[in-house]
Amino acid sequence: MTPVALRPARPGDGPGCYAVFHDAVHQGAQAFYSAEERAAWAPSQQAGPEWEQRLLSQNTVVATQNRQIIGFMTLGQDGYLDFAYVAPEYMGCGVSDALYAEILNISETIKAEILSTEASHLARRFFTKKGWKTFARQSVIRNGVAITNFRMELQTCPKGHVSG
Repeated sequence: MTPVALRPARPGDGPGCYAVFHDAVHQGAQAFYSAEERAAWAPSQQAGPEWEQRLLSQNTVVATQNRQIIGFMTLGQDGYLDFAYVAPEYMGCGVSDALYAEILNISETIKAEILSTEASHLARRFFTKKGWKTFARQSVIRNGVAITNFRMELQTCPKGHVSG
């Protein structure tokens, strides 16, 4: 099997990342969310015009295999982890672990002392295993539908390393 490569996002990655996002929501999260919830979360198969700019405005790490995008994670300068998605066929293959390790490296570089996210049921399981704490269960409204997610945080040491 060809190894996974990691790199920063670049112009032109929007459609590939959106395809991963859409498939992860509609296929990867189907055990946790209803069809109505998934359709509200990712209603279109095509990215909107703001999608790529949102990725490029953050520290976005892209995982590729054979030059195809198979996952991505983002981290804002404020330590907020906005996106964490892996193509369904690569879930459980270490792609999330590789992306997450690079996000931790970035958090050290930007000196983020607290990382935060709003995790789906599926992502919550991953982040909990990495030492993140759940602070609240919440419902967000997407296209008129309430979708449950979880506010989570990870306290890092002054040098950016995970505390614990």
